[in-house]
Amino acid sequence: MKIFISTIVALFIVSSANSQVEFGIFGGPQATSASYKIKEVKQNTDYKFGFQFGGMMKVPFEGNLYFAPAAFYSMKGYKATFNRVSFPPDSFAVDNNTTFHNFELAALLQYDFGTKPGHFFLKAGPSLELQLLGTEKFNRSNDVAVDRKIRFGFADYGRYLFNFLTILGYETSSGFTIHGQYSLGLANTINTDGGPTVKHQAFGISFGKFFNRKKIIIDTRNIE
Repeated sequence: MKIFISTIVALFIVSSANSQVEFGIFGGPQATSASYKIKEVKQNTDYKFGFQFGGMMKVPFEGNLYFAPAAFYSMKGYKATFNRVSFPPDSFAVDNNTTFHNFELAALLQYDFGTKPGHFFLKAGPSLELQLLGTEKFNRSNDVAVDRKIRFGFADYGRYLFNFLTILGYETSSGFTIHGQYSLGLANTINTDGGPTVKHQAFGISFGKFFNRKKIIIDTRNIE
């Protein structure tokens, strides 16, 4: 994990020295849920509203290929109902409604489809996710409702996760972007031996803008 973070930070620093590097921001809504299994038995889950926003870079690599790292805030969560004992959240819980406030650091590669200023693009790569804080609301089998902050640590929820991101979008000549993204959780959010396996899932749409995009001027004086 430390190696992953150090590598991404180093790439950020080195890339920033490149005069052709573009910097931008992005943000938008997302639908979030989770793959939830208790002893390999899938539980029912529903989507919740979330959103993300942050910064992005675009660094020339080779031809139409770019290094496109991003650092961003992401609000995720899920609703789940249980037909087996799930701890966490609680041995007597029959459901759970969670919200997580997370920070992600993504190491993405971008491929531009074409060389024109306006073009479609594809991004993909891993991200390291830090769960900063969260809340959960659940009902016990004795009809007692619980509303509390997420507890992180051993025998509770884990703070560090890994995801794989896939992004498809369009970039205009002036640096505006629109893209759809899908985030597939690769690591269990639960840090309990013998506990459930819960992996975040999210998809959404975001809008962005590169601010240091150089204007493309076409000389038409000699065109008849």
